[in-house]
Amino acid sequence: MHIGAYIIGDEILSGRREDKHLKALIAILKKRGLRLSWAHYLGDDPLRLTEAFRRSFATSDVVFSFGGIGATPDDHTRQCAAAALGRRLVLHPEAEALIRARLGADATPQRLEMGVFPEGARIIPNPYNQIPGFSVEHHHFVPGFPRMAWPMVEWVLDTYYRDHFAREDWVEESLIAWDVREGDLLDLMQQLTEKYPEATLFSLPFLKEESGGRWRLELGFKGPAAQVSQAIAELKAALTARGVAFAP
Repeated sequence: MHIGAYIIGDEILSGRREDKHLKALIAILKKRGLRLSWAHYLGDDPLRLTEAFRRSFATSDVVFSFGGIGATPDDHTRQCAAAALGRRLVLHPEAEALIRARLGADATPQRLEMGVFPEGARIIPNPYNQIPGFSVEHHHFVPGFPRMAWPMVEWVLDTYYRDHFAREDWVEESLIAWDVREGDLLDLMQQLTEKYPEATLFSLPFLKEESGGRWRLELGFKGPAAQVSQAIAELKAALTARGVAFAP
């Protein structure tokens, strides 16, 4: 299952607000043995939003979209999702009931716009203020406020995708190799990649200035636990045979 994310808002791209969703989503997924395949930052541009949604709706990816589902003039996410699908926007009856229960006499037509979703959408409960998000196909739209968004993402995962959880099977393990550069180990990396195709190799080099004047290279694998364990064991043996010092 491939999982993607859209993080939406001009305030993110201008630097007025720092994004916290990406790191949180990665952690939420990791707790469930899942991982993020891609993420995009988008401003409040209806044309770009519609085109992005159109591309991702054409895939089978599970997508989380953060932000832009309010009722102010700069919120375009609901409208663009509907346009990408070629569907009408309609007031969701359950969303309307929740908004009216929350706001009472203040549930004006403008505020009820927060419950206007693409036709056929399902609501996502909001435990903070009961103003729901929505799901359509495998896309899930939540507010830009972390306190609301993150519990809603967890609810979506636990409600719709529990069968995909693999808390114990998918792992990530790495080690630090000293006084060696990536180019010195390319042949070894290639051998291990071919031998353990389900375990994804990663290599993160550090400059000497970052490591007290010594070359430092983080090498590791992520994937099914059994393959990662075997690949790491073979990596350690190969480094030892080459006289390369390493540490966990």
